[in-house]
Amino acid sequence: MNTSPLEARMRGLGQGARAAAKLVRELGGEQRTLALAMMARRLRANAPAILAANAEDVARGRANGLAESFLDRLAVDETRLEAVAASIETIAALPDPVGETLAEWIRPNGLRIARVRTPIGVIGMIFESRPNVAADASALALRASNVVILRGGSDSTASVVAIVEALRAGLVDAELPADAIQAVPSRDRAAVGMMLAGLDGCIDVIVPRGGKSLVARVQEEARVPVFAHLEGICHTYVHAGAKPHEAIALVVNAKMRRVSVCGATETLLIDEAIAPQLLPKIAAALTERDCALRGDAQARALVEMDAATEEDWRTEYLAPMLSVRVVAGIEEAMAHIAQYGSQHTECIVTEDEAAAERFLREVDSAIVLHNASTQFADGGEFGFGGEIGIATGRLHARGPVGTEQLTTFKYIVRGAGQVRP
Repeated sequence: MNTSPLEARMRGLGQGARAAAKLVRELGGEQRTLALAMMARRLRANAPAILAANAEDVARGRANGLAESFLDRLAVDETRLEAVAASIETIAALPDPVGETLAEWIRPNGLRIARVRTPIGVIGMIFESRPNVAADASALALRASNVVILRGGSDSTASVVAIVEALRAGLVDAELPADAIQAVPSRDRAAVGMMLAGLDGCIDVIVPRGGKSLVARVQEEARVPVFAHLEGICHTYVHAGAKPHEAIALVVNAKMRRVSVCGATETLLIDEAIAPQLLPKIAAALTERDCALRGDAQARALVEMDAATEEDWRTEYLAPMLSVRVVAGIEEAMAHIAQYGSQHTECIVTEDEAAAERFLREVDSAIVLHNASTQFADGGEFGFGGEIGIATGRLHARGPVGTEQLTTFKYIVRGAGQVRP
């Protein structure tokens, strides 16, 4: 059977990654720490080339009519690039998770058993728009002694290539194999299918980060395990026991700090007991910042806004748009979240400790907050140095995926000649 040039190149990526994974696994933590420091240094040194490549991507995206929210996620400036480099340095300073003993015990027959953290191996990362994900994923993977194959969105190709060139140069500076970080050299969607098939067993796990259609394709076609990063339909629930000034500040920040991040609140739920007094103030603070509102009948009876449809409750706007619903109490708020949420991030604003504890206990999302903005749904804010994504599934990884979540474990058993009767 004839092999296409793309198939040959993709198989080469897989084989290179598998060979690099073996070498990286054998290295000590100190050498990987040095490599991370060199990667950050190279990002800064290559800043002009990276920013020029990103300017090309942004200009192409604008010419193609991409929405402003998408362009915001795509854009990299000096401040954002410095934040990426600093994040890599933070990851370098994290404890090395590989080799950590998670548990150990001695059996009655004298066998000594230990559960020890180990790297996963080769991580396939498929993402859209945000070129900084290439650096975050590479650094987190390397900290946990993994290697990565990156496939960014077609709109960020030039940026990802420039970033990966810098990272690979950092690896070489530290005498690590450059193939520990590789980018798919094609915009052809067939390359994604090849990654989902596992590249002949070379990819151990797939991490998708993007829109609903991307994640749906990955979950449908993947033949290797998946850490799913679904859309962020996040809720802020203002309970009757909320402090008014705190509620206003939290809702505005949760929605408007950066509307294009997955932790941005997309639906405001507010108790009917305080809605007549508080919702007009919250709405005024949002509209002053050019946030459009769509509400149910009760919300529209209190504040002038467009009517929300059933689809609004299921929409990740990633834009200055917020749906608003007035609820009878915590039961109705939690029922709404269970029906319409994506199990990403939810917040309750209240001084009622009993209500807060119930919300934290019963809401089944990856991240649940009390009196804190949903925009804290971020691996850096959790102290992970960064994140590959926010996993919304229930198995292996959930919430921000950092270095520990990019490991698995094995059992090491030490005996003294025991045989099983």
